[in-house]
This record gives sequence, C-alpha cells and structure tokens, in this order.
Amino acid sequence: MPTLLLSARDLSRGFDRDPLFKGIGLEVYDGERVGIVGPNGCGKTTLIRILAGRDQPDLGEVTRHAGARVALLSQQPDFAPGATLLEEATSALAEVLAAQAELEQAAHDLANATESSTRSQAAARYDRLHTMLDNSDAFTVEHQVERVLRGLGFGPEQFDRPVSSFSGGQINRLMLAKLLLAQPDVLMLDEPTNHLDIATLRWLEDHLVGLRQGMFIVSHDRAFLDRVTTRIIELSSRGLENYPGNFSHYWRLRRERHEAALKAFEAQQEEIGRQEEYIKRVNYGQLHKQAAARQKQLDKLERLDKPVLVEGPRIAFGEAARTGDNVVDATDLTKAYDRSLFKNLSMQIKRGRRVGIVGPNGSGKTTLLRILLGQESPDKGEVRLGAHVKIGYYDQHLHCLDASKSVLDSVRIEDGPRMTEQQMRNLLGSFGIDGGMVTQTVKGLSGGEKSRVALAAIAARGVNVLILDEPTNHLDLWACESLEESLRNFDGTVLVVSHDRWFLNRVTDMLVVLDGDGRAEVVHGNWDLYERLVALRAADALAAAKPAQPKAATVAKVEPVRRKRQFPYRKVEDIEQDIADTEEEKEELARLLEEPETYRDGRRAKEVQENLEAVQATLDRLYRHWEEASELNG
Repeated sequence: MPTLLLSARDLSRGFDRDPLFKGIGLEVYDGERVGIVGPNGCGKTTLIRILAGRDQPDLGEVTRHAGARVALLSQQPDFAPGATLLEEATSALAEVLAAQAELEQAAHDLANATESSTRSQAAARYDRLHTMLDNSDAFTVEHQVERVLRGLGFGPEQFDRPVSSFSGGQINRLMLAKLLLAQPDVLMLDEPTNHLDIATLRWLEDHLVGLRQGMFIVSHDRAFLDRVTTRIIELSSRGLENYPGNFSHYWRLRRERHEAALKAFEAQQEEIGRQEEYIKRVNYGQLHKQAAARQKQLDKLERLDKPVLVEGPRIAFGEAARTGDNVVDATDLTKAYDRSLFKNLSMQIKRGRRVGIVGPNGSGKTTLLRILLGQESPDKGEVRLGAHVKIGYYDQHLHCLDASKSVLDSVRIEDGPRMTEQQMRNLLGSFGIDGGMVTQTVKGLSGGEKSRVALAAIAARGVNVLILDEPTNHLDLWACESLEESLRNFDGTVLVVSHDRWFLNRVTDMLVVLDGDGRAEVVHGNWDLYERLVALRAADALAAAKPAQPKAATVAKVEPVRRKRQFPYRKVEDIEQDIADTEEEKEELARLLEEPETYRDGRRAKEVQENLEAVQATLDRLYRHWEEASELNG
C-alpha cells in the first residue's frame, strides 16, 4: 500500500492584483514522480517552494505525513570555505555519518558493558542503528558519493579540487548531487536538467526512476519528463489539472479532454439557445406558465465555462528564397584548443535539410557553428557556402539583441525587407510578443520573451538558412512546440545545436555527433535513430568480445572469417536516410492506432495494423542492412 508523504489543501498565492494560483490541492505518495508543467510565469517555482516549506502561501496549508523529510534542489550554494568537491558532496550524508559514529560508540558500549541490563540496552541500541544504516546503504557511503559524482559528469581527477574552482554549471551539478545523496523522502526538483548534456541526462533519468522516494519535478525537458514521471499536473490561471502517466500521455490526453469539454460546452449553449428562443416565443401567450417554468430551470442550470487550451504563439519564419542545392560543403574540418574538438570532419548539407549538432558540454558544438558562420577559422579544412545563402543566427546567450533597444526597434532591419510599424507588430504578435510589450526595452523582458524577440528579428530579415544555438533553453513547452512546427514547415535549411532530445526527434533529419574526444560522426536521421544505431553497435561489440583463454590451453590461430553479404551494396548514409523515413512512417501509423476514430471502422483499423506490421518488418530489414554495410563497406 503506497504511503502518503505530502499533501496540500486550498493553496493560494498572489502577486500584485492577479493571483498566481488559488485553491490548489495535491498530494504525493512514495514512488510517485510528479511533473509540474505550465506556461512561463504561472507560478510553478513558487508552488514548489511552498511545498518545500521555503515560502508561505497566502491561504491553505501543506502537510507532511509520516514524518517525511522534504528537500528542494537549492539554487543558492553555501559551501564550507576551502572544501573540495568530494568533501562537499559527502557533507550531504552528515546525518548518516553521525549515525555511523553513534554506531561505533554503541559497539564500544556493548563490548564494555558488565551488567546484563546495560548490555541489553546497548545491544538494542546497536541493533536499531545497524538496521537503520543498513536500510539506507550507509555502509557504502564512499561508493555512493563517487557513483553520483561520476554520473553527473565529474571525473576522479576533480574530486580533490576546491569547490571554488568550478564553473557555475558545475556548481549546479554539485547541488543536484548533494540532493540525491541526502535521500529525502520527497525530492523537489526545479529544472534539474539545466547545465546537463545528454549523457548526463540519461544517467539522471535512470537514477531517478530507480528511487523509492516521492518527487515533484518542474522541467521544460519533455524527453526527461516522458522518461521519469508517473503523473503530470498542469498549472495555469484556471487552476491545476491532473493527468495520469508520463508526458506523452499527458500531451495527448489534454487535447482529448479539451475537445470533449468544448463539445459539452457547445451542446449546452445550443440547448440554452433553444430554450431561450422557446421562452421568448410563448412568454406572452397561453403557454406563459410553461415558459416561466423553463426559465426557472435555466436559472438553476450550472453553466459550463468555455474551455481554454493553453497553446503557443503562431511562430513562422516566412518563405525562404531558393539557395543552391548545396548549402554547406565542409571538408576535413579540424579544430583544437587545449585539446582536440573534432578532426577531419566532412559533411555536405543539402537545401532543405534540418541538421542537429549534438555532443557533450565542451565538445565544440558552438565552435563548429562559428566556423560554419565564418566567425572563426578551422585549424585545417575549409567551408564553402552555396549560392544565394542568407543566414539568420540565433546565439544562446542572446548577444544578437541590443538590451537598450525597444522591442520594435529590435525587428527593424536595415538590410532586410521594409516593414511598416503595423507589419512589425503583427510579426512580433505571431511570436507571442504583443500589446505594450512591443514598446518596452529588451532588458525589461524575461528570458523566454527575449528568445522570442530574437527569433522574430531573424524572421524579419527574410533569411533562407537558420543557424540556432540552443533555441529552446528559455521557451516553455507550448512555445517549443510552436517553434518545432515552424521549423518543420520552413522551406529553407536549418542547423541547430540542442540538448533537447524531444526537439531533435521532431525537427532534425540529419545529425552531426561530436563525442568530446575529437571524433565526429554524421548520421542521416534523428536522435532516436542515432540511439538505436549506438545500441546496435554496443550489442555487436558485446557479441564480438570473447572470454580470455586459460594460459595452459593451446589455441590454434584462426583467421577471422569476413561475413558474406546478404544485401546488395548501398552507402551507409543512404540506408540511414531510409531508416529515418521508415521510422517516421511507423510513428504516423502508431499515432493512427491510438486514435478512437480509427476503430470506428473495423476494416480501417485492420488495414492500419497490417501496414504497421509491414513497416516494422521493413525497418528490421533496413537495420540488418545498415549493420552489414557498416561492417563491410570499408
């Protein structure tokens, strides 16, 4: 039976005249991982701080049950002077270490007890402490600390470095490590994926899924929410709504609920209209008593509010002028600073491709963008841009915006298409920037608003190649979805650096993967395809590994047998492109199978199921072909 750890009732909190939220009620049980989502500014961080006891509601109360310990991922580090990384991480286990010291004292008291009553008390105390420490894995403290630090991207060579020597992003990862090591009964995680690369994200996902604690998680990372959460709550000005399951289930169910609520509202409005028309028609005739009775029924009717579905702005980059067939032609690009970033990287980007650049932090993703832009020179190799290329560049630090300018002036482009003030307002409105915001200075905007202004300024220039460095960092879920749709519909070319796996899957059809050790790989497909290829390689490597032979055994030398082709010769990148296209077809068929509409026609449902099975068979064959080509084409 799950244990209730924390509950809240009738929480309300307001700033200025409009409340952030009111009448909120929620709860969390052990093993539950609850994602909190909502538009920027709806009060997610305020809510999680109230639940953690760091802030107080205007009304309502929070109750911790069964003595549950609650801890919030701190954004304000407070470290002991001169502490090393390992010492600071280990300090999160102060209670466990104190209990270990108490256990040692209990063992000493038991060994030196001379009277039976004293020995009995000492034995009981020793057993209680030993059981408590055993249940919390306290006898493997050093292993726990090292495992969490390594998982969050710290190497052993960093363990003895003073905390003061680490960057802001590393400090944030250390704060996350301390929270995980402290093992509270309820973890409050506010944007835990910030400053994490994809490999570290995967480790964190696996770690959280394996924990027994309850959790509240505020995050914009949809792939992270999809993997980790067991329930989603959506917070908005209308209150809080619960959705069972992970993010994918929530994203689908919220639209289904909206459509059902809209139908109910419209049906009620239609019925009200009919009744009002009847009352108006007979009110002064012989049937006026019936009219009065119906009016009473209408007056008592609990009227439904028109449902509102939270949606993102209607982002669009407009038509793109045609470029040459080859937009970017890069040959043997090599770049190193204190270490090699990438070597001999060659790629050709055709018109209309959507290319993702991925890799660990510090692997050279932004450097590669700057080389492609001509802002930096490679140590070796060259870049050639195609004919009629006009680039719009979004940099993740938003240096492309002048903080002292007004929003309107930020999209007033001297070398782009001429626009009237109303056209500029309309453009900004399509990016969710409207009303009095357009006359504000850029420095007064939030991070998400600045991001959308920067994107609008690019759209104003009428570019045909978009180069975007972490464009989703400051956007909420709905703005991210709008950006994805706009990029999928953009008929120019897109290059994007991103850690957002959901975004990469929906947008990209080609990846440049930098591994952080100087190697680079070009993959024709999205992130899911790349992960599947990596898994295939790992399986092949495992199968190829042979146990060492005993020293005494005499083993005849056998020349490796080169496998024979089962499939016709094809280039690996061509097979990868076919895999990407087939994966997309499979996703569409799977989506159709989830729609109730499909099952209203039995023949249609059977046809979709059969098509899905055929596509899966094609996909399996393509993966076997890819595996063979990867081995034999060299």
